[in-house]
Amino acid sequence: MPDLSNRLEKALAMTEEAAAVSLFYFRKNPKTETKADLSPVTQADKATERSLRDSIQLHFPDEAIFGEEFGQTGEAAAMWIIDPIDGTRSFIAGLPLFGMLLGFLIEGCPKMGVIRMPALGEVYAGGKNLPATCNGTAIHVSSCRSLAEAHLFINEGDKLALSEPEAFQRLVRSGQLRRLGADCYPHALLARGHVDAVVDYDLQPYDYLPVSAVVEAAGGVMTDWQGNPLTMTSDGRTVTAATTELHAELLEVLNRP
Repeated sequence: MPDLSNRLEKALAMTEEAAAVSLFYFRKNPKTETKADLSPVTQADKATERSLRDSIQLHFPDEAIFGEEFGQTGEAAAMWIIDPIDGTRSFIAGLPLFGMLLGFLIEGCPKMGVIRMPALGEVYAGGKNLPATCNGTAIHVSSCRSLAEAHLFINEGDKLALSEPEAFQRLVRSGQLRRLGADCYPHALLARGHVDAVVDYDLQPYDYLPVSAVVEAAGGVMTDWQGNPLTMTSDGRTVTAATTELHAELLEVLNRP
């Protein structure tokens, strides 16, 4: 196993440097294009990913890189995975809830992750046998075990309502407190103990693998909708929960006939 502590230290420095790139463009109407999947991409997304790639190649030249904007570079068991701006639509709209995700994988399994919120000045980090932290202070998930008592985030609610209408209707009647959201921040709040559960939809590996490393380091659970571990080939539907009991209850809600 590579030295994860060293990689986490470097990842925090690399994302801090790249955050300055994102913030340079924030609320300045950067040039925006539409990708083949109809999602937007800005010059800030590309410039931020270039910053991260340049730093990784400088410090870890023999390791592969997979990023949202520029695909995969290199072939190696050790791979860095990048989402330079998680929440490009929020970024375009001037909403400060966009994030930056950087993860480190071995044979496709997440071993370490960073969730940085540039406009909020918050950075969450953690990994296998490493503590979960927010701005350097240890964090942990809540002890909530019952969906009836849970603070539940339903991410990508518009997509869920169209593609999984029955599951969506069950979700909006679940939990003690519900919020509709998007992107990585609800997962970070779960790792910090403010949110108990997050159901997410239509994600890519760079959206969920870095996040899962932080959530699990904080004591939480993050899987696909069938309860399987997340991999590079997962279908993009995820369940994040503070406890195994809450996770099991959510799986039942999502998969009820």
